[in-house]
Amino acid sequence: MKYFYKIFIILNTFLFIFLINSCWFDKTKPNAVYMPDMYYSEAYEPYSDPYFNYNNKKAKQIKIPLFSKGKTSSLFPVEGTVSRNDSFYSFMDIQNKKLNYYKNIIQNPLHNIHYEKKEITIKKGEKLFQINCSICHGRNGDGEGELVKNEKIFGIPNYKDRDITIGSIYYVITYGKNNMNSYASQLNEIDRWRVSEYVMFLKSKK
Repeated sequence: MKYFYKIFIILNTFLFIFLINSCWFDKTKPNAVYMPDMYYSEAYEPYSDPYFNYNNKKAKQIKIPLFSKGKTSSLFPVEGTVSRNDSFYSFMDIQNKKLNYYKNIIQNPLHNIHYEKKEITIKKGEKLFQINCSICHGRNGDGEGELVKNEKIFGIPNYKDRDITIGSIYYVITYGKNNMNSYASQLNEIDRWRVSEYVMFLKSKK
């Protein structure tokens, strides 16, 4: 009986220790973390080792040779990247030069800088057109969109009947005209040129 009590006390002691270790009152700092890199987000320091040990509280600082590609968290942009700070035409230019100036633009600048092939521009432009424009202008650019068919809006032209260029389309998408508001907040600069290219494609279709 004496040994039984000793064993009982020892087992209860181990059980108590186990329960204490499994409970943790500060929930923001769990006692055991299964995936620490997901619990504790580590911010990269510029030019630091991108593959540091997650057990360390701070990213390991290492000396990286200049232009050492692939060995730093500050990597070079991929080939063909266009900076968001660079613009083909600024909003101020568009406002100042007006629609007549943009009518003279007949070449897509995306092709002039070899950003992408014309076929790809048209394909991407089609998707953007169907999402943003077809409800008024129709899927084929004939001015027979769903809003027109339901008599919610009137006066939408057929592209084939209008004297338009890729530049004038870009201007209208960017700055708006008549009942059409600007779509610059919905479409970035490159996407506006893509839609403009697709509109010219619809106009040229027989």
